[in-house]
Amino acid sequence: MTELLALDLKARAMHAISLDGSRVRTLVEGLDATPDGIVVDQGRGHIYWTSMGAPDTRPEPGGEPPFFRRNGKIERVDFAGEQRTTIVPAGGFTTGKQLTADFAAGRLYWCDREGMQVLTCDLDGGDLHALVVTGEGPEDAEVVRNWPVGICLDLDRRLLYWTQKGASKAGDGRIFRAPLKLPTGASPRHRGDIELLWQDLPEPIDLELLDDGTLVWTDRGKAPEGNTLNRATVQPAPGPPQILSSGYREAIGVAAVSESRFYVSDLGGSIRLVDLSDGTDEVIARPGGPLTGLALADLG
Repeated sequence: MTELLALDLKARAMHAISLDGSRVRTLVEGLDATPDGIVVDQGRGHIYWTSMGAPDTRPEPGGEPPFFRRNGKIERVDFAGEQRTTIVPAGGFTTGKQLTADFAAGRLYWCDREGMQVLTCDLDGGDLHALVVTGEGPEDAEVVRNWPVGICLDLDRRLLYWTQKGASKAGDGRIFRAPLKLPTGASPRHRGDIELLWQDLPEPIDLELLDDGTLVWTDRGKAPEGNTLNRATVQPAPGPPQILSSGYREAIGVAAVSESRFYVSDLGGSIRLVDLSDGTDEVIARPGGPLTGLALADLG
């Protein structure tokens, strides 16, 4: 039976939720260090997630805490929520955000927000290295325009897509793509094969690529263009973005069932089902506190 996996910041838990939202169970408790991105290895029976790490300080009222300390990590459990294993120990990177994978090749890929990197490693945490570096040093890290957040892969064409969200509500978000393989002689900081697809977006967050060559993403920026679910064609050529759904409270995670059916999580604590085929756009679950990453899994 397919379920939604959702990361709950307040409960510090991973929930498994039925697709109609009628059943919510806690699969993993004690998720410390601000869990954010999640991906499922259906073949091996594993669930991986990133953590942003403990925040540097408490946030100001109405704001968000800073995450500049290098204390992000990646962990894994089996489908029973057991055998919890650390894959990349705390301090292996700065701030773990959306996570994806090429399980056939045995590799994880994720964005390190304040670390200003797109990273990859083996499923056991080995061979960790950067594919893209958007800035270097404390001064660059203060520039929110440098922060990568969302990530997805086109494994057929060997392409990497990622978002750089820009400052909160600033309309400075961008979405990029580049080949998964670095050009000969290039470095992650200096590679000439990066393509800017869209700019001046409200605040793009998580991404997912559909089989029909369409990219979908959440945006937590300023309404009406922000706090939305969006899509745009990327193959055979990039097309104009289109808003599919709006009115979220800081939209974050997205999980696509098909080219027309999506689930979206937000920091308001809701999971919404958007089905373009029949016009459904409704909250199906409020499992707890602020929600970050979403993934689909058949846990057996």
